[in-house]
Amino acid sequence: MPVGGRKVPPVAVEKEHATVASTISGREVDLPAMWNRMFEPRVLTDYGPDGFAAISALPGGESLEWCYGCGKCVAVCPVDMVGDYGPRKIHRKVQTGTDLLVDPDLWLCTTCGNCLRVCPKEVDMMAVMPAVREAALNRVDVPAELQDVFEKTFRYGNALGQNQRRRAQWADSAGAPVRILGRGPGPVDVLFYVEDYWSFHPRGQDAARAFARVAAALGIDWAVLGPEEKTLAVSQRLAGEKGLFDALVEDVTAVLAKYEFRRLVTADPHAFNALLTQYPQRGHSFEALHYTQLLAPLVGQIEWARELDLRVTFHDPCYLGRQNGEYDAPRALIEAVPGVQLVEMARCRQNGYCCGGGGGGMWLDSVTRDHTTERLSERRVREAVQTGADVLAVCCPYEVPRFTDAAKSTGHEDLRVCDIIELIDEAMRDGPARG
Repeated sequence: MPVGGRKVPPVAVEKEHATVASTISGREVDLPAMWNRMFEPRVLTDYGPDGFAAISALPGGESLEWCYGCGKCVAVCPVDMVGDYGPRKIHRKVQTGTDLLVDPDLWLCTTCGNCLRVCPKEVDMMAVMPAVREAALNRVDVPAELQDVFEKTFRYGNALGQNQRRRAQWADSAGAPVRILGRGPGPVDVLFYVEDYWSFHPRGQDAARAFARVAAALGIDWAVLGPEEKTLAVSQRLAGEKGLFDALVEDVTAVLAKYEFRRLVTADPHAFNALLTQYPQRGHSFEALHYTQLLAPLVGQIEWARELDLRVTFHDPCYLGRQNGEYDAPRALIEAVPGVQLVEMARCRQNGYCCGGGGGGMWLDSVTRDHTTERLSERRVREAVQTGADVLAVCCPYEVPRFTDAAKSTGHEDLRVCDIIELIDEAMRDGPARG
């Protein structure tokens, strides 16, 4: 009741013991004195706003304190499904005094974007986490594997530490002509940005060779940079090395300025996203496509050689689907392959699960294993197996090696993991289909 114009809080009359009878069942319930204390005010008095102030001062870190604790993000966070994580939990930890710059949570976010999709306050962890990581690089020891990638990228221009002269070696055995602009300059319609894993990883090279054969069969006017290509270093930026990313933007654009092309096409959704979102912020705009977007309108021109008779499930790459809204082009390609039946996993399209490779996660498995019950890729393989699929199809260079390892570690070696372009190439070629 108001007393003298002010509200007076109720005074709890606390007894050491009370018994209350239910008006419905008549059952008696014992209530100890502690029950009364549950109504006392609980105010955070031991911590100040300094933690949020420090993060909000970082360019990109402003939105963390916008969280009002609804918890929607936790339900869709792929890391929380195998651990104890989520933007709301990070917000709470900072609120109660945790210094995020030195906390292991700093390295667990894969920047998949599913939290932002459901957040009513638009807390953007794809901006917050890279900003905090960049600030942390000067304060903490960077995980060894990540530091190794940073050094290789700086020295060699690729995350795998390979000699740049070997960039286009995969093309020697492609079975189709691959034009390298440095050796044959001149205008070209499609400049294909191969990126690191299709250039150097053995399974990535298989996909690159398949793309070359399909592109040749379709008469696409395309070329690659070869030894002049350097990584766009997108995942390195998300892992905190913004300076390295900015330096490579200058190198990449200097090379691209030497040649005349109409469209930039890449197999890497992370590179695709950078060309669409990061490069224009730095004054460089290109017509950029993912290779599935290039090929989907051309499926009617493909001459198929055989049916594959496969049950296929598809994993949506976070940076192609959720970040850029492309869900249909990959599916159009899969469904066009004769004999293939597409079966969806429960988590797909907008709510697709993450492979764990984004945001530097490709090189942080040794860190995340101490904070999760299983790798995200292992969880995803189990979901793929539940569909009864013969093949887990992907269209991101990170995912073939990640899911292949996960299939082995979970005892599902019979699940075949391959890029969509490999399925297309297989159905276009004579000979027995792979099982």
